[in-house]
Amino acid sequence: MLDFCRKLTGKKAKAITEAVVEQTDIQQSAAAPERRPRRTNVEYQRNDNSRPGRPPRERFERNKDSSYQGDRPRHDSNRDTHRDNPRPRRDTSNQGPKLNPDHQSAILPALRVIPRDQHNISRKDISPNALKVLYRLNDAGFEAYLVGGCIRDLLLGLIPKDFDVVTNATPDEVRAVFKNCRLIGRRFRLAHVVFGREVIEVATFRGHHSGGEEEENIPAGVRSDHGQILRDNVYGTIEEDAERRDFSINALYYSVRDFAIYDFANGVEAIQQRKIELIGDPETRYREDPVRILRAIRFATKLNMELAPATAALIPELAVLLKNIPAARLFDESLKLLMAGKAFDNFVMMRDLGILKQLLPQVHKVLKQDSEGKVFHLITNALQDTDERVSQDKPVTPAFIYAALLWYPVELRMQTLLIESGLNDIDALNIAMTEVLDDLVRTIGIPKRFTLVVRDLWSLQGRLGKRAGRRAFKLMELPKFRGAFDFMQLRAKAEGGQLAELALWWQQFVNADETEREELVLDLGKEGLEPRKPRRKRKPVRRKPAADQA
Repeated sequence: MLDFCRKLTGKKAKAITEAVVEQTDIQQSAAAPERRPRRTNVEYQRNDNSRPGRPPRERFERNKDSSYQGDRPRHDSNRDTHRDNPRPRRDTSNQGPKLNPDHQSAILPALRVIPRDQHNISRKDISPNALKVLYRLNDAGFEAYLVGGCIRDLLLGLIPKDFDVVTNATPDEVRAVFKNCRLIGRRFRLAHVVFGREVIEVATFRGHHSGGEEEENIPAGVRSDHGQILRDNVYGTIEEDAERRDFSINALYYSVRDFAIYDFANGVEAIQQRKIELIGDPETRYREDPVRILRAIRFATKLNMELAPATAALIPELAVLLKNIPAARLFDESLKLLMAGKAFDNFVMMRDLGILKQLLPQVHKVLKQDSEGKVFHLITNALQDTDERVSQDKPVTPAFIYAALLWYPVELRMQTLLIESGLNDIDALNIAMTEVLDDLVRTIGIPKRFTLVVRDLWSLQGRLGKRAGRRAFKLMELPKFRGAFDFMQLRAKAEGGQLAELALWWQQFVNADETEREELVLDLGKEGLEPRKPRRKRKPVRRKPAADQA
């Protein structure tokens, strides 16, 4: 019985073992199916186009001399036919500007091409971002050149302030090439390509207004009754763009294709002769944009050049056209004249050419009455000190310059109000400041952040004479004290007398320590006190007797 049970148990164990093995084989065969044999090259080439998710075989076809290695094609690094959107290659051929053979200019002389070995401009001296703009526009199929002041300054050995690019691409086409581009302007539509803090200005070739195209029923070019260009979105060729430039020294184009300079108006010769000369008829060019009068003066002083006789002859007559320029634009131009290190030279030229009468009529009036007196000396000292601070890279502000220019017109108006209306000094000064600044803002749009500072400098001039007690210490704590003190020192140089003594006392007070300042105030005695006005005597009031009241 025991043997039978053992025998039966062994059979069941064997059956169970066989069942487990069979089930394991079934699972393994389902998890790992039989692998197909590797296909030959013929089968691969025949079935490749029908396989999903794989590019067609025809995209990798080669010429008859090409060969395959195994299943992968050997790519030729010199060919881009396998790309869907191949990147355009940089045009390195020596091609100049695409000139119009039918264009005949009555203004410009024959084009002069200056090759690389005949000028001193190198790409090392050009902003890398400007080179990026030039190369990318060329790669996109457009013409692109550095133009204007940057080429002029490089030829003179100066460091350009900025780099301007001109192209035959429209502003919208420039924006399509650069993602970091924004369009500005309505009168002159421009593209600004922004690289951090550096902005590369890209303009389209300007054309002549006759036959200009119109967009959305808006005329592309508009002129005023005086001949001034009000809208200038007319595009043309490079020859027309050169004709539209203001001065011959600015009609210079530099190409990165052949590294040559294209001189359309004998600009290189004008640079060598140190001469500022307009392109075309001077009267027409001044009427198109009267700001060219100010630009001519600024270039002459900045570059140490002289105005050509024809360029300077009409300035006194046409300076009145500056009144048609928007006040905000004149303020920008005034900053370039007064804040670039040549303020005094520009002021003298504007006075000699009759421009001061149009821009600052109040200053012209007081200078006419006192041409070499305290008015001229104050303005001269202020402008020369500003030029010196610019040369030393010290901060300057237009508020200080305009405070010096307009101080004596304010003082003259204040004296008139004191005589005519009998106002006190403070009220007369406030009214005079308001009237003079309002007249100035209508001509030159000085922002309020500067006019407020001008008011503070003027108001503190009277308070600096009151030094007794703690007043001198409180004045030193004011934010505008230093500017008012410097302005008083300039006035002391121009006027002398008691004002010079007052400026000397304040100089000692500023440089002294706390103990010495106390002694300086004590030494004043009653000198630093404000003189009190005599009190008005009241008439005695007569009271009626009590009997009469009853």
